[in-house]
This record gives sequence, C-alpha cells and structure tokens, in this order.
Amino acid sequence: MLFPTILTPLALALTVGLAAGLITPTTAHAQSGSATAVADAAVVEMGQAFRKGDRKRLAQLLPQAQGHVLQPWAAYWELKARLDDASPQEVQDFLARHAGSYVEDRLRNDWLLLLGRRRDWSLFAAEYPAYRMRDDREVRCYSLLVHHLRTGEDVSAEVRRLWHAQRDADDGCQHAADRLVSARLLKPADVWRKARLAMDANRPRAARAAVDLVAPDLSDLVSEVHARPQRYLDNRKLTVRTKRQELGLLALLSLARDDPDQAAQRLEQRWGPLLTEEERNWAWGAIGRQAAQRLSDQAMPYFDNVSRDRDLTDDMLAWKTRAALRQGRWPVVLSAINAMSDEARADPTWTYWKARALLGGLAPSARQALLQPVAAPTSSSASAATDSAPHGTSAASRRAHEAAAEARSLLAGMASGRGFYEQLALEELGQRIEVPPPPPPLSAEEKAAARRNPGLQRALAAIALGLRQDGVREWNYTTNLHQSGGMSDRDLLAAADLACEREVWDRCINTSERTRTVVDVTQRFPMPFRDAVVRRAREISLDPAYVYGLIRQESRFIMDARSHVGASGLMQVMPATARWTARKIGMTGFTAEQITDRDTNIAIGTAYLKLVLDDFGGSMPLAAAAYNAGPSRPRAWRNGPVLEAAIWAENVPFSETRDYVKKVLANTTNYAAILSGQGQSLRARLGTVGPRDSAATAENRDLP
Repeated sequence: MLFPTILTPLALALTVGLAAGLITPTTAHAQSGSATAVADAAVVEMGQAFRKGDRKRLAQLLPQAQGHVLQPWAAYWELKARLDDASPQEVQDFLARHAGSYVEDRLRNDWLLLLGRRRDWSLFAAEYPAYRMRDDREVRCYSLLVHHLRTGEDVSAEVRRLWHAQRDADDGCQHAADRLVSARLLKPADVWRKARLAMDANRPRAARAAVDLVAPDLSDLVSEVHARPQRYLDNRKLTVRTKRQELGLLALLSLARDDPDQAAQRLEQRWGPLLTEEERNWAWGAIGRQAAQRLSDQAMPYFDNVSRDRDLTDDMLAWKTRAALRQGRWPVVLSAINAMSDEARADPTWTYWKARALLGGLAPSARQALLQPVAAPTSSSASAATDSAPHGTSAASRRAHEAAAEARSLLAGMASGRGFYEQLALEELGQRIEVPPPPPPLSAEEKAAARRNPGLQRALAAIALGLRQDGVREWNYTTNLHQSGGMSDRDLLAAADLACEREVWDRCINTSERTRTVVDVTQRFPMPFRDAVVRRAREISLDPAYVYGLIRQESRFIMDARSHVGASGLMQVMPATARWTARKIGMTGFTAEQITDRDTNIAIGTAYLKLVLDDFGGSMPLAAAAYNAGPSRPRAWRNGPVLEAAIWAENVPFSETRDYVKKVLANTTNYAAILSGQGQSLRARLGTVGPRDSAATAENRDLP
C-alpha cells in the first residue's frame, strides 16, 4: 500500500460536504469564521476537480486559493488541466513565477512530454537543460532522440535499455526506438527482444507496437498469439523458419504464463528445432520461471534445458536461483547469480545468496568457522607456516579457502541492521543485531532550517488536508531531487525529525532510511502508541516487537490509512476480517466505522495476528505471509521440502508478500533490539518451514 488514502477530520468533513454540495467556500467561511477554512476548502475541492478533469471548476476556484500555502499546487492543477491549449509564454510565466519549487519542475516534466508528442524538438531542447528531476523515462528517451538528431551520436545503447525496461508502450521510448531502427542503430534482434519482454509481462499492446517496427505485416497476429497461443503453436503450416517463428516464441511465452507444462510439451515436441539456441534458452527460461512461481518440482528440470545462462533475463535468473535454493543445488545458485547483470548482482538478496553458494550446503556452525577472518602473518611466521605446511595441500582445499575469503568479503560489505539480508549477513559473520549508536543531536539551527523549507511546508500542509499523494510527491522531491544527489545526511535527519514531530510517520521513516553514513533508530523505528501496543500484545502473549514490525510495514503508523483493497487503520484490517475477529474475541456492538479507532484497530489486528500465529505453530514468517495474503496461500506454499525460512521466504510466489515477510521480520528484529536493549537474532525468528506436522492441532479453517 504505497499511497494509502489519508483524510484528516477537517479534510474529511470538507470532502463530504463538498461532494454533497452542502459546503461551499462561502458557507465554509461562515461556519468557521476563518479565511483559512475557505482557502482550505477551495484547495481540497480543486484537488478533486483536477482528478476529475473539471477545468471549469478549477478556474472558478483558483482565486479563492490565493495566499494559501498550497496556492502553487492550485495554480499547477488549473494550468495542467488545460496544458494542451496553453501558450509557450504562459508556461514560461508559470515556471518563472514558481521557480525552484516542485510544481515548477512537475509542470516542466508535463510540458516536455507534450513537446515530445508534438515533435517540437526546438522547444524541447531549449527546456530540457532546466529539468531537475530527470526521473521520467519517457522524457529521457525524447532527450536522447533530440541529442541524436542534433549531433548524429549513437544513443542506441541507452534507448534500448530504457525501452526494454518499460513495461507499457509509451510514445517517448517507442518513437526513439522507431527512429533508431530506421537509422539501423537498433537491430531487429533488439526489437524482437522488446516484444518478448512485453509478452512475458502480459503487455500485448507493447508487444504489438514493437513487432510493428520490424514486421508490420505480422503485428495484427500479436493479439491472436496472446489470446490463443495454443492455436498458433499447433498450426501445422509453420514448418520452416521465418519471422513467424518469432511469433511462435511469443506464443510459447503467452502459453507458459497459464500452463508451463503445456508450453514445455510444445517446445520439446515441435518448436525446439524451429528456434535458435538463444530463442530456445529464452523459452525454457520463461517456462522454468513460471513453474518456479508455482513451486513446481518441474522448475529445475525445465531450467536444466537452458544451455547458456547469459541468454536469460535477470528475472528468469532470479527464479532459477530460487528454484535451485529449494533443491539445495548450490552450484546452480552460484552460476545463475554470476550470470545476472552487474546491477542485479549488487542487490543484497543475490549478494547474500552468492556468499552462501560459495560455501555450499554447510551448516551454520561450519559456515561461521570458515568465515572467521585469518590474521595476516608476519614475514617470519609466514615463512614458518610455509615450512610447516603439508607439501601436498590440495587444489580443492585452496579453492575452498578462496571461496570462503570471497564469501567473507561479500558478507562484510553488506552486513548491517538495515534490512533482511543485511541482518542475515551479520549473523553469518557471528554477530548479532544491535542498536547502533545515535548520531550527534540536531542543532536548533538544523531543525529551524527544516521548518523553514518551503517544500517541506507545502508537503505537510497537503498531507494535513488529505492530499497525501501530492504531499508525498512534494516531500520526496524536496528531500531527494531538488538538489543533485538529494539532501545531506544531516538535512535528512532534520527533515525526518520535523515529520516525526508532526506525527507524519511514513515521511519520518522513509526520509531517515535514506541517510547513508548515520542511523537514527528513533526515526527509522518509531514506537507511537507504545503503551497501547505493548499492553495489548502482552495481554494476548504476542511479542510486541512483532506487532510493531508488522504495523511499520502495514501502515507506517498512520491511523486512518486505507489501502486500495479496503484495509483500514494502523494494522490494515479488512472489513470482513474485522467483523469476524470482533465476534471471535467477544467485542460486542462493533461497527465498520470503528476500525480506524486506534485502540479498536490494535485490539482486532493483534487478535487476528495471534490467531494466525497459533494456526501456523508460532512461525513468524508463515503468520506474516498469512496476514498479508490470507491463510490459505501460505498453507499451500509450505508444502514441499523442509527449508530454512529464508529460502522459503525468497520463494514466496507473490512479490508483494515476499517483500512483506522479509521486511516484517527485519523490522521485528530491530524493534526487539530497541525494546530489550540486547543483541538479537533474525535467524532464530525465522526457523524452518515445511509441511504441517501431522501431530499438530487441526488447521483453523474458519480464519478469513
């Protein structure tokens, strides 16, 4: 839930009144007796009108937002809604009037996109150097094309990277690719790769747009290949290699998404000889990935058909690694990670598992023994050691020590309390998760500078009025993008301190997490409502650290957060789950409106978490997965071999739940260190995961 909808009581009242036509800026003024309330109401309604595309209402309300702290946003909404009709001079006047602000660069981003679609390269080239955010992939593609058109420089490598990374078809990267294909700087193979990536991601429109660049006569078939892949694959007329074989690969990718076994059968029985080695490897990689996401035992046999790992995408290699971890095939884990791109290998996930793969399937105690650093010998001791060493030291022994040294280096480079794999790396090196020393206290001037920052002021004002998405964007721009490289660590700590002071906990946490050289755990792991949370958790024999770890991930301590699926409150409880749990714990008179009440939400959320934890035999990883995805899914995911829980968690098929489980457990370990004042073990909280013990109590099938 990246951007839960948050409405303060004032904003909620204004929103309801405005929607019902009961509150207008005039009546709001009469009711409140304050010009501020009039402007607040106007700004809230303008936000709604902007999302509806109501240009007339935006123009009517704009004068009433004059003087408000969010007047720049009001002006932005009004101009953005009619940007297609605005003159270049009007745009330049807005940019000059709001120079240095987020809305200036936001409108510049919108203007550059419009200029790109209009092919107005002259105005685009004049405006682009002033663009500060530089985080819009489509704008970047336009800028690369403009540079190529003006200088003739080959920009195909970066255009290809950006185009391939974009899931949906957009004009910027698609048009740049089109021009570079015409200039023969992008090759047909690059275009077909884009089509594969799009089909792999279930984006047939993007696949068709790519095919249209090199085989326009076939692009109409892409929709058919996507919708009815079996019919295309079973067409007996396709017996010689043509461009249609590329469509056959797209059909295999489409079929694999729904039925990897059927796709494998057609690849083995007919299509293998019609594809190149690289195409076959891609097909097997896609089939293996789909099987791995189903936790199928066939995943590794499918991956074993791949003759060159370098032909696979990073995502395929990630799932090959996960499947190999489930089967304990450490050499395959190592080779798959080594085949990943440099960017993918730098992820802590694969850094950790590469280190583990270098050590093979050793038990924790044996790994730690190998990972102990070896003191550098003096020249005399080195000579003595050499003289006393067995003359027949084996090559295998030397390789084992070299692998251990590389693993030690990888783990030492990532070990910290920051995240799941960073904590596991600490434990591999024989250390526990401790509370780091606090940074030097912020000075009065550092705090005052944060309070004076106009971007932070606007962000907090927007959030207070319920315009959370807009406020979050302004806040993130101010801290991350306004200046090159973002704020310094001290400035980030001061901004986070301001957010904590205002109880805007998500900005407090996320901002503090960006510091590079210092860690303030009071900001990263705050404990609002401590008495209520700890008391309730202990009443029902729950670890308070686990409750805090879950709340931090669920809502970032925002009491009236609402997810896109309807979960509400601190612990993000679904309405049906709340009603069921309230009955289960004897809470009489419960109504849906009570779910955002702090104590009610904590009581229901902790009760449900306790029921789930008990149903899964006290396994924190399984209970976290059940809290996020419902209990039926982890019941199925636990079937198979008994695995260390880190391997099990890495194989959770849903990316959201996989990330959730890891973050909740890492959060829990940090909160335990803070609450206890003692070093903690993530590994001890993970344990192992496997099929339900037949001697255990029956599953609670009533759990929603």
